Amino acid sequence: MTTGEIRGRSTAWTAAGDLVRVLAGIAVPVGGLLYGPVGIALLSLVLLGTVLPRAIGLDGPVDPAIGLTLSAAAWISLLDLYALASWLDLVVHLVATAVLTVLAYALLVFLGALPVPGAMLARSTGAGARHDGSGLSRPRLGGVVTATALGVLLSLLWEVGEWAGATFVDESINVGYRDTLGDLVAGGVGALLAGLFLVRRP
Repeated sequence: MTTGEIRGRSTAWTAAGDLVRVLAGIAVPVGGLLYGPVGIALLSLVLLGTVLPRAIGLDGPVDPAIGLTLSAAAWISLLDLYALASWLDLVVHLVATAVLTVLAYALLVFLGALPVPGAMLARSTGAGARHDGSGLSRPRLGGVVTATALGVLLSLLWEVGEWAGATFVDESINVGYRDTLGDLVAGGVGALLAGLFLVRRP
């Protein structure tokens, strides 16, 4: 593949991400008309989640994938599709936590708080080397653990948000013990998968 082809493919993914951002922006007033302040608040968070990848330079298929996943999760919730398929809740928590983990990790890399997983691998002296240039002997393991912990924290904050919503906004939101525990486990699995994705070999 030539440099021009790579650049063209990257531009195509960025355009796809921009389209998702436009649709997410349109969805905010639509959600407001249909669902009031709750719809506006939820879809505004989705819009933020679609804008951040562009702001921090996250390109490739991950960019539109983040926006599409967050948009789908929001509309599934607003349309109350969980009532039709109880297993959908766990799937959404797993997939959405995975993409949020990737986004959060990328944001921390952008802010200079975490190293780039690819750069850690690039500094390695070989496939069988025990140490990389930074003195770390297991940089990929560290990346997976960090991403998983970050995702579990995001899952916890998500559950706190659901509790707050059920307590102060809408009592119909399901926040029972089994639901919360299942959501946290699904989110943890999603975070682990995100960590494995982040440190994958090129």
